[in-house]
Amino acid sequence: DVQLQASGGGLVQVGGSLRLSCTASGFDFGERAVSWFRQAPGKAFEGISCIRASDGGTHYTDSLRGRFTISSDNAKRTVYLQMNNLKPEDTAVYYCAVQKPGIIAAMDAACSLYYYSMESWGKGTQVTVSS
Repeated sequence: DVQLQASGGGLVQVGGSLRLSCTASGFDFGERAVSWFRQAPGKAFEGISCIRASDGGTHYTDSLRGRFTISSDNAKRTVYLQMNNLKPEDTAVYYCAVQKPGIIAAMDAACSLYYYSMESWGKGTQVTVSS
């Protein structure tokens, strides 16, 4: 079974930082890409960032590039999302997901942030940024 477990969420003040972790099992981690998404209350899922485990290639949504950094530890089968300078609008449930094999990302990106390109999702972790 493919399983992903997101953790590391919590309550943080504006300007603070959090590091989310996504630990995966049940698939060949080194051959896949893992993506982070978030969903704020009343809003659609938003793709944040993804990483291709085979070579560390990354892709970010433009609006979050520079504040959020994705990385992976293949030996631990874990993908991290470092979030800095957090803002109230970052409040959301954050999810990680593994991309379906064989997906070709748009615009020659290393990996996909398209919701329907994901094979399996972990349970989310809540991030709340207080002002």
